[in-house]
Amino acid sequence: MDYKAIAQQSAEQVLAYNQDLSGWKVVKTSKKVTVSSKASKLFQGNLYRIEGVIPELPAHLSDFLYKSEHRVSWDKSLKAFNMIHKIDSDTLICHTITQSFAMGSISPRDFIDLVHIKHQDGNMDIISTRSVEFPGYPPTSHYIRGYNHPSGYVCSPLKDPW
Repeated sequence: MDYKAIAQQSAEQVLAYNQDLSGWKVVKTSKKVTVSSKASKLFQGNLYRIEGVIPELPAHLSDFLYKSEHRVSWDKSLKAFNMIHKIDSDTLICHTITQSFAMGSISPRDFIDLVHIKHQDGNMDIISTRSVEFPGYPPTSHYIRGYNHPSGYVCSPLKDPW
């Protein structure tokens, strides 16, 4: 499996989502965040877009979002997030386990995801994720194996920095 090619395709898809401004319907807003959705053209279901401003340089924010040692500290939906294979300094394969939800009525899921950070001109970072198969990590009876379509984060500086 050509993980580098898949990582590149996923980063391009995340950037395309970021650049696509048409058809998004705002479903929730708060003082700091706007959540929008629209039907996906790639799979049955919706895409969700969450936009907000975090007063941090894109490179620092990307590092925090990207590295496995930070992920569980900010993403409370996760029980575990472990790197299982490093392809290069910007591309890894991770095994993720989610918490159960709704008092246990939604079982924990596990995912094998290809995570990639792409540094773009203009001080923009794209962090993309997509599920892949990886030898030695087949589905088990302990968790329901989940699948993530290309998704991720785009960290870019504001036009007028704080």
